[in-house]
Amino acid sequence: MEEEGSQQPQLVLAEKLFLLRQPVQDIDKVRYKEDVFTHIKENGNSLSLSLSSPFDFFPSETCSPSPFCSEMVPLYETLVADSVLDLDRALLDFMRAKIEDELTKLDEKIADAEENLGESEVREAHLAKSLFFIRIMDKEKALEHLKITETKTVAVGQKMDLVFYTLQLGFFDMDFDLVSKSIDKAKNLFEEGGDWERKNRLKVYEGLYCMSTRNFKKAAKLFLDSISTFTTCELFPYDTFIFYTVLTSIISLDRVSLKQKVVDAPEILTVIGKIPYLSEFLNSLYDCQYKSFFSAFAGLTEQIKLDRYLHPHFRYYMREVRTVVYSQFLESYKSVTIEAMAKAFGVTEDFIDVELSRFIAAGKLHCKIDKVEGVLETNRPDAKNALYQATIKQGDFLLNRIQKLSRVIDL
Repeated sequence: MEEEGSQQPQLVLAEKLFLLRQPVQDIDKVRYKEDVFTHIKENGNSLSLSLSSPFDFFPSETCSPSPFCSEMVPLYETLVADSVLDLDRALLDFMRAKIEDELTKLDEKIADAEENLGESEVREAHLAKSLFFIRIMDKEKALEHLKITETKTVAVGQKMDLVFYTLQLGFFDMDFDLVSKSIDKAKNLFEEGGDWERKNRLKVYEGLYCMSTRNFKKAAKLFLDSISTFTTCELFPYDTFIFYTVLTSIISLDRVSLKQKVVDAPEILTVIGKIPYLSEFLNSLYDCQYKSFFSAFAGLTEQIKLDRYLHPHFRYYMREVRTVVYSQFLESYKSVTIEAMAKAFGVTEDFIDVELSRFIAAGKLHCKIDKVEGVLETNRPDAKNALYQATIKQGDFLLNRIQKLSRVIDL
């Protein structure tokens, strides 16, 4: 579905490590294992440590590093300990020696800058050491030196760049506590200033965080706000961004909003045809072509399951999508036969019976099944009833809290 393009190599590596741990075919597993080992061997040596952008500290696809030039010892040792890769002692010793040599040079540059140069050069020297630890995927030392670099940094934009580095580290190993704190920190920095481009980048980072923590509604809003200004290719390609935007929007937006913001959006229309099943998935839902929708949905399930950000929410997302489509179908009827609904969705009556029973019991669908007559009868609560029920629920909760408090006071 996606091309690597300018996506940061450490995030491409994270995807391959994720796939390596999934039940994929053996031939794919061998290929992913080779890719991971090759990445560890070849990433990094030709990289210049004097950088002007927080998004270009990894070599591009056209870079041709020399063999065994990587210094990614911490990551390599972790993968060997987890039995993902086999131990190559000669490579490990070589990489350790490279790390010691590189750190010595970086420390010398920092000392020289502090003694002979200005504040800007001191900051750049510390940043170079931070980027080195990011490159070798030594997360703890990278975070430590990013904090040191921040103390040498005055400009808000440069501080924001350090936050983006931290966010990328967090997304590499799904450290959502680190990601959440970094997003809050970035928002506080923006109160001091900050440019338009970095603000738009942050929206995509926050959207990815929301999607990864099952806040699909907020993720959809942030993705849609960024759809015409997307430049965050270090996280994922634009095709993948559209994939996430459509998936989150389908379960978050009402029918009118979905039409305006997604179905007719020119940015989405130019890309959606490149992603298998996605166009049919979106349009068949809006056009009420439920049989086609289920067919496209089945085609998308493997892509969703093998996406490292969506994988933990696969079962939840499956339920939410089915809730949306069943609710949309039933909204047009006061009553409908189970047979008619089964035909509309291209499934058996028994399947519809079992499916709807679960959703009704969970309170996801407002209808009841008349098994004798073979009919579904909708009983959608009106807004006044819903408000009444919510008030009763909140009142019960408040009374329980008051009773607990009174017992404590009596003591």
